[in-house]
Amino acid sequence: MADHDDLSTDSAPPWDEAPAERDENTADIFGDAPAPVPVSRPVVQDPPPETGDAYTVLARKYRPRTFEDLIGQEAMVRTLANAFATGRIAHAFMLTGVRGVGKTTTARLLARALNYETDTVKGPSVDLTTEGYHCRAIIEGRHMDVLELDAASRTKVDEMRELLDGVRYAPVEARYKVYIIDEVHMLSTAAFNALLKTLEEPPPHAKFIFATTEIRKVPVTILSRTQRFDLRRVEPDVLVKHFDRISAKEGARIEMDALALIARAAEGSVRDGLSLLDQAIVQTDRGATVTAAVVRDMLGLADRGQTIALFENVMAGKTKDALEGFRALWGFGADPAVVMLDVLDHCHGAAVSKALGPDALSMPKEQAARLAAIGAHTSAGTLSRLWQMLLKAHEEVRRAPDAMAAAEMALIRLCYAADLPGPEEA
Repeated sequence: MADHDDLSTDSAPPWDEAPAERDENTADIFGDAPAPVPVSRPVVQDPPPETGDAYTVLARKYRPRTFEDLIGQEAMVRTLANAFATGRIAHAFMLTGVRGVGKTTTARLLARALNYETDTVKGPSVDLTTEGYHCRAIIEGRHMDVLELDAASRTKVDEMRELLDGVRYAPVEARYKVYIIDEVHMLSTAAFNALLKTLEEPPPHAKFIFATTEIRKVPVTILSRTQRFDLRRVEPDVLVKHFDRISAKEGARIEMDALALIARAAEGSVRDGLSLLDQAIVQTDRGATVTAAVVRDMLGLADRGQTIALFENVMAGKTKDALEGFRALWGFGADPAVVMLDVLDHCHGAAVSKALGPDALSMPKEQAARLAAIGAHTSAGTLSRLWQMLLKAHEEVRRAPDAMAAAEMALIRLCYAADLPGPEEA
């Protein structure tokens, strides 16, 4: 009864009581919390992205994506196109050449060509203008069936055996399992021997592509089991046209003489030339023209006109003028070894112009005419002897503790020899 009396009291029912205090920002089982009162806070702006991190160097940005983009390697591309067209595709390729001519790039293009597949093309093809199913993964280096290895870091025979154990398994996605081994000459003798049997009788689904700069260090037994391609040095005039196109795409203005200096310094290597071009573009302010003088200073080269004048003084036996000209070049920061190399080049140019005429020289007409004049007044025997002396002088300058003193002594010797009669006259 007591309990009944408690229930019948006149006190307010529980649902009429004031609600308990609660956090207004907390949700309960009957709904979401009321919208919070907006609080004014200072706006923090994200820092602008650093463009330096996103920049891609020219050598990577303009890496060839098709066989047609490979400059200076037309003979190799033609041979590969014929082999793919007739179905006579080798199981192993050996790519050799100096650094920067496109060995690794060609290897990746070959891997794409071997595994090329589109809606209409179901076989190997060297026509890579349309991107295939596997092309993007191979370009980005993440395809399961294309393994790119560096022989310099996998020289041991155990690592080669581990690699060869997976050759017998069929590819997962693509048509062929392609093994690209860069700098293959770094493998040990035992690793080469472990590779021999697989190269002689490979599974039909496996292809090997080797690249090396030291072809003489690769055993003959390996070479005889591969199809060898020698990638040529790219000619300077081809490089100049290639660099001119890239400069136009980058919106940079560079004189043709400056591009010729870069192409000459690249020594037939496209990658070296693009690295120098990258450096040359930032030598001046945006929108300004990069001149030959700026590139010459960047490369540490002497002015070609001044070195021709030095060569003229040497050939005339003018010791005083030759030494003063050399010291002027030294004062401008020219490397003595580079100066001697330029004089060597001028000696070669004079001899070539004597035999073939000034048009055979790839230089401005005024400079070619000066070298041709020297060749016309000098016998072939004298130019040949001068070439031998300059070779010895260049080696002395490179090895001497004081390069400037060695270069001056070499010039004095050359000027003195210019007045001496030749063996035929004696």
